[in-house]
Parts: sequence; structure tokens; C-alpha cells
Amino acid sequence: MAAENDPHNNHKLSRRGTKCTMFISQLKPSTSQPVIFNPDFFVERLRHEHPQAFADLVLSNITRLIDLPGDEFAQLTGESEAKVPSTNGFLRSFNFLKRKDKGVVFGAPLTEEGIAQIYQLIEYLSKNLHVEGLFRVPGHSLRQAALREMLNAGADIDLETGDFHPNDAATLLKAYLGDLPEPLLTHRHYHAHLKIGELTRFDDKGDKTDVPDKDRQIEAFQLLFMLLPSANRSLLKLLLDLLYHTARNQHINKMSAINLATMFAPHIIWPKNVMASDLQGKIEQLNKGIAFLIRHSQKLFKAPTYIKEYTRLYFTGSKTLESRDDLTLCSGSKDEPIPAVTAASPSPSVRTIRGEVSSSSTSKSPERTSYTESALRELYQQVSTMPESAKKKKLIRQFDKQPLLAPSSDSRTPFSRKHWRSRSLGGIIKRKVLGGQVLREKENCRLQSPPSFGQLMAKEEKNPSCGGD
Repeated sequence: MAAENDPHNNHKLSRRGTKCTMFISQLKPSTSQPVIFNPDFFVERLRHEHPQAFADLVLSNITRLIDLPGDEFAQLTGESEAKVPSTNGFLRSFNFLKRKDKGVVFGAPLTEEGIAQIYQLIEYLSKNLHVEGLFRVPGHSLRQAALREMLNAGADIDLETGDFHPNDAATLLKAYLGDLPEPLLTHRHYHAHLKIGELTRFDDKGDKTDVPDKDRQIEAFQLLFMLLPSANRSLLKLLLDLLYHTARNQHINKMSAINLATMFAPHIIWPKNVMASDLQGKIEQLNKGIAFLIRHSQKLFKAPTYIKEYTRLYFTGSKTLESRDDLTLCSGSKDEPIPAVTAASPSPSVRTIRGEVSSSSTSKSPERTSYTESALRELYQQVSTMPESAKKKKLIRQFDKQPLLAPSSDSRTPFSRKHWRSRSLGGIIKRKVLGGQVLREKENCRLQSPPSFGQLMAKEEKNPSCGGD
């Protein structure tokens, strides 16, 4: 009740049960700014700053889920003109003439300004979901004409006065969608919608069944909706949210999801200027597809988790910690700097996503690592003081061929290497590249307690494989 009486609360989207990705707090409007949180921030940032990279990312995942032949894929990307069922030229010309006398809202291309006007109808209808036959029972033609004229004029209408009935607003909303030059879901996406509706589960033998795969369908729609123009996406979200709450009240208004889909499919997915006979038996499939969108609308406008993770890492995952304060914070002590993460060494989360090694595989006992490195540093210094000889050169090469153990050529200390990596990760990579026996022998030699100088000299003569030659 306090929110309703708050003069600073001008937001009209506070319908019960509605899920939203934006949270606005104005408890102290005079002293603080609204706090906004958007879980899809990096997704939207990639869309606006790198639209081609964004499109490639989404398209690559859509084609992983549905099979789009070259021509249909070109239509989806806009590289070729959309090819959808059409009717004869006479009806097309007739409908074109009907829309020549278009206004600011009705019959005009979809714009944010037009959506702002139509939202008045959506908001009013959301408060009248109890009306029986909503969207099915037509309104009064004269009241609709008056309301249509007011919307076209850009007027701010008070629909709560009782001058209009919810059926007037419902009929006019369908008329607005029907008058758009292109379906709300666009001609380019028509074939993709049909393919998503055909996604089914596989049995234990890997054969397709007749059971719809709802999870894959939801994922595919999430991706497809990310490719919609922003105005189409905005209105579609508002519309599906309204129809979702209408269907939830079907015990009162008698309008189920499939009933609503039957009312709206011709206006939001049917190709323009077609008759039912032109759709070649696709009507039932299209209606079921719209019913699916209504039932699952609360999940369809969220980016899949892997898209969020990819876009986040696109902007943050390969950045180096440059600040001394950051290094201290991450290490927990000013005296214990940590190795920086460079672009050449992706973060553990990236490696996990790509199916490579996980962060857990890089762990190693800190005590053993510190002891081994200290002993190896001392051993290297002893080798360095030896008189010049072939044996000394061979020992130096032995250190140089073990970059994870030996000092670098610049400072000769294990901790000063610029691109330090954990030995377990290096071992995994070498195991993949070198394979087999040689690496295991090296591991055995390396993980033993550090040998004395005399032991190393004897082992060099007896077991040269530990030296990597």
C-alpha cells in the first residue's frame, strides 16, 4: 500500500507475479540515485559495442540446436530476402491499399513511441484479467474507433473512467498487431520457429521420439529472441507477459494458453497477406508454438547461462591484475605476490567451459612446491660455480629444458618468471603433447626429494632420460 501512495513511484509494471530483470530502489529519492541491477549487462554490452560478434555468438548456438539449410540460415541472418508463404497478388494489393491511410501508431512501422501508446492498452487489460472471453469477445465498434483515434493522436488516455470496456482495448490490441507491416516475430524468423517446434527428445538408442524437448526449445527461443530488433523484443515481452497472466486466470476468464494462441498467432507469426489455406497445414503447429511461448514466457527473455558467462569473460576474463592493491588483496599479504593472469593464460573458468583442464587440476601442495624450488635454486647455484666443461653445459641444458623447475634466463630465480604456471597444469599439457613414458620418468625424477649435487652427477651418467635428452 505504501508503494501505491508514493508520489515518486511512477512505474506501472508492478503487476503481481511478474518477473523482471531490473530492480529499482527509490527509498530515499532526495539523497540517492536509483539502484539498477541487470544480470544480462555484459550480454547487452556485447550487443551494442560489438554487434557482429554478438550475432555470430548467438547464431553459432542456434545452429547447434536446429538444422537450418543454407537458404533458411541466410534468411535468418538477413543475407537474403525472407521467403514465406504468400497469397495471390489481388489480396496483397487490397491489403496494401487498406494500410495506405495509416496513422502515427496503427499501420505504422513498429517504434518505441508506438509501443508507449499501446502500453496504455496492455496496462489497462492487465487490471481486467477476470473478464470472461477476454480477447475472444469483440468490443464496441464506435468506442474502438474513438480509442483508436486518441491513440493515433498520441494522447495520454485515462481508461479507468469507464468510457471504454476491456473488450474494446483487447480488440484494438489485436488490430494494432494485425496492422503492423511485418509480423511481430518477423518474416526472417518464420522458418526458425517451425524448426524449434520440431525439437524432440532422443531415446536411449539415440533415435528421435515424439516427445517435445522443452528444455532445448526454451534455449532455442532464448537465443532467437536475442536476434529480434529491440522494439519487437520489447513489445513481444510485454504481450507474452500479459497473455501469460491471462492464461493463469483461465478458471475465471475461460481463456487458456491454446485459446489465446489461436487468437494471436495470425497477428504475430503468420506471414502477412496470407489466408489459412496458404499455410499448407502449418496452422496447428504455429498455434501450438505460440501457446508454448505463452506458457514459458517467464523464461524466454533471459540469456542462457553460457552466453552470460561468455560475454562476461569477453570483457573481463583475460584482463591482467595491474594494481598493487589488487595483487595484495588476492594474495592476502603484501609479502606474497601472486602470479598475474595474462591473456595467454585463460582463467580456470574459461578452460572449464571449453572442455579443457579445470581449476582443480592446477592445485599443488604449497609446502612441497616451496621446498622443491628452494632446493633447486641452491642446486643450480652449485652447478653454476663448476668449471666450464661439457658436463656442466649438459646440466645447464637440463635445467633450461624444465622451465617449470629451472630459473629463467634473465634472473635465474623460479619466482621471477613472467608467465609462471603451476606445474600440474604444465604436466597435463606435456602429457597430451609428449605422452607416455618419457614424461612419467621426468615426473618421478622431479617429485622425489631434491638430490644432492653428487647424486645428480651420478644420475646424469646412469639415467640420462631424466634430463630430457
